[in-house]
Amino acid sequence: MELHAPLSRRARAGDPAARPRTQAGLAVSRDGGRWHLLNASPDLREQIGRTEALHPRDGLRSSPIASVLLTGGDVDAIAGLLTLRERQPFVVRASAQVQAILDRNPIFDVLARDVVERRTVEVGTAFDLEPGLKARLFAVPGKVPLYMERGDGFQPVVVDGTTVGAMIADGERRLAFIPGCAAMTGDLRAMLAGVDLLFFDGTLWRDDEMIAAGLGAKTGRRMGHMSLGGADGSIAALADVPIGRRVALHINNSNPVLLDDSPERAEAEAAGWTIAEDGMEFAL
Repeated sequence: MELHAPLSRRARAGDPAARPRTQAGLAVSRDGGRWHLLNASPDLREQIGRTEALHPRDGLRSSPIASVLLTGGDVDAIAGLLTLRERQPFVVRASAQVQAILDRNPIFDVLARDVVERRTVEVGTAFDLEPGLKARLFAVPGKVPLYMERGDGFQPVVVDGTTVGAMIADGERRLAFIPGCAAMTGDLRAMLAGVDLLFFDGTLWRDDEMIAAGLGAKTGRRMGHMSLGGADGSIAALADVPIGRRVALHINNSNPVLLDDSPERAEAEAAGWTIAEDGMEFAL
């Protein structure tokens, strides 16, 4: 959290219109017993502590977390895996590119390989999270994580499985989770048509937001995120796509949409979007 960013100051002061959020993550379950995490943020320990459904239930050591499905190799998607190092069995599913990132960093070997299975998922191919609950990773426009960039030059946006979204389905209803997306394409619009619940990248409201606020030198697209607002933003790009419920998440603390009393929040809500906050529950 930036020391003196205006939104951060309001949140630290206890302003009820500027509620703090932890980093983006989602837990899904078919029966409320076994849970599957979508990404593992650095705030995962705090998120588990606040969520009774994810607490241990049996014996001295246990966890209802059956798996973690990763949609990228950014720090805010994988760092929380280190919180799950208590020799509890679960499965880490990810594309070959993201599994390679974990394999190259020996710190992730604290997830004992004789206990925690790393299962590579083929992008575009459906698989069972558990009986009656299927998942599929699909490529979205994105780029390599910032910490893997070399040099200061332009980093191309690619659609090669480095950045993916996740589709979860129970045979009747579908949930899409896309915390990072650099651009909207016709294929992505078509894929999202008819989903019952969409969680989509809400990092910035405008592309030059961090530059204008003096918080950084990169645009949103340079970081691999399209903006929410504007004529070429995700709200406009998905306005005519039939989607049940739209939720913006993975929101940077420079984004005024976080403020209950901002015009950007009013615009997003008028367009049918919900701004994610901690503790939200959805039933499909």
